[in-house]
Amino acid sequence: MKAELKNGIKLGLAAAFMAVSISVFGQDAADSVAPEIATGISERQAVTASDFMVVTANPHATRAGHDILAAGGNAIDAMVAVQLVLGLVEPQSSGLGGGAFLVYYDNAGGRLTTYDGRETAPKAATPTLFLNENGEPLKFFDAVVGGRSVGTPGTLKLLFETHRAHGKLDWAILVQPAIDLAEKGFELSDRLFMQLSADAERLGLHEETRAHFLKDDGAPHPQGHLLENPAYAKTLKLIAENGADAFYAGPIAEKIVETVKTGNLGNPGVLSLGDLANYQIKERPPVCLAYRGYDVCGMGPPSSGALTVGQILGILEPFDMSKQNPGSADTWRLIGDASRLAFADRGRYMADSDFVPMPTRGLLDRAYLDERAHLIEPGAVLSPDEVKPGSPPWDHAMLLADDESLELPSTSHFSIVDADGNVVSMTTTIENGFGSRLMTNGFLLNNELTDFSFRTHRDGVPIANRVEPGKRPRSSMSPTIIMKDGKPYMAVGSPGGSRIIGYVAQAIIAHIDWGLDVQSAINMPHLVNRFGTYDLEKGTDAEMLSGALEGLGYKVNIRDLNSGLHAIIISDGGLVGGADPRREGTVLGR
Repeated sequence: MKAELKNGIKLGLAAAFMAVSISVFGQDAADSVAPEIATGISERQAVTASDFMVVTANPHATRAGHDILAAGGNAIDAMVAVQLVLGLVEPQSSGLGGGAFLVYYDNAGGRLTTYDGRETAPKAATPTLFLNENGEPLKFFDAVVGGRSVGTPGTLKLLFETHRAHGKLDWAILVQPAIDLAEKGFELSDRLFMQLSADAERLGLHEETRAHFLKDDGAPHPQGHLLENPAYAKTLKLIAENGADAFYAGPIAEKIVETVKTGNLGNPGVLSLGDLANYQIKERPPVCLAYRGYDVCGMGPPSSGALTVGQILGILEPFDMSKQNPGSADTWRLIGDASRLAFADRGRYMADSDFVPMPTRGLLDRAYLDERAHLIEPGAVLSPDEVKPGSPPWDHAMLLADDESLELPSTSHFSIVDADGNVVSMTTTIENGFGSRLMTNGFLLNNELTDFSFRTHRDGVPIANRVEPGKRPRSSMSPTIIMKDGKPYMAVGSPGGSRIIGYVAQAIIAHIDWGLDVQSAINMPHLVNRFGTYDLEKGTDAEMLSGALEGLGYKVNIRDLNSGLHAIIISDGGLVGGADPRREGTVLGR
């Protein structure tokens, strides 16, 4: 199955590259690209619908969202059902023990807004949380596995509060699909089995996690195994009856705190019942950047997603990307160096703006982005000395040092459009695959606190993304809604750690600049440059650019780039959706 899936991706990406070359340059230009690019047919085709659409990373979750929409529910109703099912069938990526960002368009009010359900640092968190006895940062997985890394979960509060504000169907109806599936069981997928196999040793450290995912011999249950989760069903029944209060206080909350403090000997956390009881989601204004006549809007701080995607696009705005050959190393030089400049600013300035003053407007200031774009000269790769944080306009002065946090890929993204024109773009996570590896009440707990910088200062200068009580760690999640003439045009996002930003920016460029349909834009091979090394997607046509990129002066790393891009295009002609072939995602609509 794995080999078949990988082959399907390679063919689809080859076809995508070919389609771009033809659409931009005509057949002669396509013929000038390496012959291998012009072979193969994509196994994934865009899906169309006229009334509503949902695209998620798992068929069970897509079906749950579709059925809610078909029963008369709206996009927020479907969001609740989707997330609760994802927490069951894709527990390594998101769930009740994690956090999420929602970008939402309310069609009746003509209003775009965002909701921050990011986890928070416990009140008892100290600056030395991730430092050893010598004052040096812990090794990453020494910090991750156990209660030390667990932040206050926000996903359920986000679901409940936004449903209360915007939902249509009764709350209990939306919880029921996940209850039914947890009790009946679902077949263990190939993808979940492979991830369990790769992480079995860590998963075996905690009793409840081991009992759910592994056999007596410590190996994961095989593909096709009927995985039931009665503990999750019990939790959801309490939530169906009593809402979010059943999670943030009472027996569920008590078990969460107990697990964090005692669930992994030698690495306890500091989460308290007070942290859970006091958790709040926050509605925040979207961060938007104008690009080629569109407004690309997403989640602002504590996410770095919308700002960094916006900066990449803003730096590229002066370049006519529609005339750039996507099979050319020079095209990826422009994109790569724009990304490197944006990531330099990200590392210096971006964090939870409730705690750290940020030049949010200045980072997207047109004059500032033009100044950054002028650093990119024809044919020349920026040297490491040239890729430094800029000096964006500030509302006030602030001196900060560069961040050094590590954000690994996991997470999930889904997009929903309902029959009334409401749009959901939501990215949801427990951070690293399987989070802290601690399981309680039928769900895994996050390791979100390791998204903070383990150090608090560098050479005496504070780091913006340092640990502070009540603070939300910086994220790269980039749920996006692109607006055109005041109306939603595209909902898109992806998992993938800090590479999320590159995945989303590339998909937007592929669609807007190179004219690819949404599925072909998703199918394209990934090329991501954050800090100077160019990551090229293993097993795809991107590998053919390795020599040319090295010739320009980049270091190249060929590796798996397992995005999970899920997108919907909204137009007068209807809806067109695409799901990433690198995961198990599906699109359903009517």
